[in-house]
Amino acid sequence: MNNLFSPIKIRNTIIKNRVVMPPMVCFGFGGDDGLVTEKHISHYGARAKGGVGLIIIEATCIDKSGRLSPDQLGLWADEQIPGFSRLAEICHQYGAKVLVQIHHAGMVARKNITPSPLAPSNYQGKMMNDMISARALKLNEIHTLQEKYVAAALRAQKAGLDGIEFHGAHGFLISQFFSPLVNKRTDSYGGSLNNRVRFVSEIIAGIRQAAGNDFIIGCRMGCNEPDLKTSIKIAKTLEKSGIDLLHISIGLRPPADKGPAVPEGFNYNWIVYGGTEIKKHVNVPVIVVNGIRTPEQAAYLIEQGLADFTAMGIGLLIDPEWANKAQNHAPIIPCINCKTCKLFVRGGVCVQVKSAKRETKDTNRIR
Repeated sequence: MNNLFSPIKIRNTIIKNRVVMPPMVCFGFGGDDGLVTEKHISHYGARAKGGVGLIIIEATCIDKSGRLSPDQLGLWADEQIPGFSRLAEICHQYGAKVLVQIHHAGMVARKNITPSPLAPSNYQGKMMNDMISARALKLNEIHTLQEKYVAAALRAQKAGLDGIEFHGAHGFLISQFFSPLVNKRTDSYGGSLNNRVRFVSEIIAGIRQAAGNDFIIGCRMGCNEPDLKTSIKIAKTLEKSGIDLLHISIGLRPPADKGPAVPEGFNYNWIVYGGTEIKKHVNVPVIVVNGIRTPEQAAYLIEQGLADFTAMGIGLLIDPEWANKAQNHAPIIPCINCKTCKLFVRGGVCVQVKSAKRETKDTNRIR
């Protein structure tokens, strides 16, 4: 039976364990040029050194006008390749494999990024606590964006990364294509489920043809797009399209959405539950994420065959050595579920990290 620290093979790449660092945007680390900075190198290098098997670099935009934030990483230009080469090198140095999540915000691109956000269909309404007004993509614009996704993936390959992950969750562009709540197109990119998935299916084909057979192509998607039953069908369609890896999170959520009902006795939240249900219907590896904090929680999901990987978000931000400590049964700096997480405030530092540093200084002083 597999365990948390057993290897797994995707295409011709062996990943040393089932611990994943999910993509988490480091706001304030970069600038308008989308270039990797020393802060990024240090941040990802620390988690690779800490024993993580697979690192997925944060949402990285394929088009400067499709950014979520002015300081978001980019792969829209060749000038951005050297920085990602450094990230690949430092992650590989410690035995971690590394993907980059390629992204376009679509209709939720910030107003300080573009005055005219784009969406699968015309849209006016509230999304992510903002009032959104977006226009429908023209057919030639869809094809141009698909080419930009392929180009970004090829830059990632040229940089030495092991693959890419599409950001098809959280209400961003690919999620908008998946969702019948937003995608009201009447052409070959809207209507039926196959048509709604076509946008990314064609990009998969383009990347595979250009990048070859060894390059990993994954997709992060929601388990509520707009419900679990439909999301299972999306996952199966992606598998038929050639996806290598699925990373299950949340999709485009209406305000009242609480996700699929979690059965009694399932000791994880609905996002993890949705991932375990999708795994039952596909043959490609599945990453589950959200609220998984302890080695015991992570190990159970792998050992019971409920998932192939478990992603530690906040856990790895708090303690970069999470994986090594878990494998060696050493104490891990825990998340104490602060009401407002300090990690997600610009320049914030986790109170647990501050406390651990103080204890280390005191111990060294006593010695």
